Amino acid sequence: MTTTKTILLLFINFFILLLITSVSSNTHNNSLSFSLTYLPLSHQSAATQIRSAGSGVTHRLNFKYSQALVVSLPIGTPPQAQPMVLDTGSQLSWIQCHNKTPTKSFDPSLSSSFSILPCNHPICKPRVPDFTLPTTCDQNRLCHYSYFYADGTLAEGNLVREKITFSRYQSTQPVALGCATASKDAEGILGMNLGRLSFASQAKISKFSYCTPTRQINGKVKPTGAFYLGQNPYSKTFKYVNILSFPESQHSPNFDPFAYTVGMEGIRIGGKRLNIPPSVFRPDAGGSGQTMIDSGTEYTYLVDAAYNKIQEEIVRIAGSRLRKGYVYRGSLDLCFNGNAVEIGRLIGNMVFEFGKGVEVVIGKERVLDDVGRGISCLGIGRSERLGVPSNIIGNFHQQNQWVEFDIVNRRVGFSGADCSRSV
Repeated sequence: MTTTKTILLLFINFFILLLITSVSSNTHNNSLSFSLTYLPLSHQSAATQIRSAGSGVTHRLNFKYSQALVVSLPIGTPPQAQPMVLDTGSQLSWIQCHNKTPTKSFDPSLSSSFSILPCNHPICKPRVPDFTLPTTCDQNRLCHYSYFYADGTLAEGNLVREKITFSRYQSTQPVALGCATASKDAEGILGMNLGRLSFASQAKISKFSYCTPTRQINGKVKPTGAFYLGQNPYSKTFKYVNILSFPESQHSPNFDPFAYTVGMEGIRIGGKRLNIPPSVFRPDAGGSGQTMIDSGTEYTYLVDAAYNKIQEEIVRIAGSRLRKGYVYRGSLDLCFNGNAVEIGRLIGNMVFEFGKGVEVVIGKERVLDDVGRGISCLGIGRSERLGVPSNIIGNFHQQNQWVEFDIVNRRVGFSGADCSRSV
């Protein structure tokens, strides 16, 4: 979910990688590979080129990472490269359609496949069965939307239909997305959750995956990762957990039915398994406690029952270095005086345990984040501070991991990797 996004103010260009492996001409079976960028967070950005290729060729591009994952998609006919934050926690995709930011926005007049949805279109309703979006009719009887994220981010404009054109021979059917005419952000959003109006659903993507590199603090060169739409050539190394489903009675008021919800079983710190009941990571009758994998949220957020145990253990280990009374970005309150790697060595590795024995190992050098001025904070906050009583595994704890969302088989795959290399 997009609960903690602070849309990226810094735009970093993406680089195209080599075209590899052959694919079917059917979009559902295609394997398309993109560059992703992990950038300082705010909703993020990228730009890239797509080479023209036959229907038997896979496209692979890169992304940069600092606080968010930004991929550049070729929108329209002919295509215009548009930077979009890869967000597995939201449904609505939207692009910039104005020139009020440093980022080059989309120009609808240059695309022959662009159309604006009229007010009487079925999507242009205050509520459709699985999609809540405030919509109204503008003075031209066109569908207007206003979308606020929990962090105060606003995306406002018209709902439109447009193609994503991967090459002369490969493009999607027109998909519904927002064309933002009012937004302070440099990039749009690529909504990839399980909702029927997400890009993944509309483009009939069977699976997608990304590898998030280790971000560099104050580095001039941002690390490059990879993003695949379709089959990933490294998937033989992935270990999978099921995407959980729950009855509709648990869908409100706190449950997100279109998130990638997984069954976390526990957490280890420095080899010690914390005394956290597995039920803490499952939604209760009101939906609280859901555990989600979210590429669009920077840090990890846990409910108090889990966070308190982590805090207790880390303070026991490194309490002498604690910076009391300091809260970073209003949500990270376990901060220390000193270097993140140095203090991380005291704490040791952190491990997220999932079902079927699947584990995601957070190396000791990535347990804390260097937030500047000689301060390091645990990359985990209390989700109650966000007003969202859920467990959210953010992209900070997805560094050096392949994460695959296998929509058809309803599972999420993980595999450790050196994502800063050419993967």
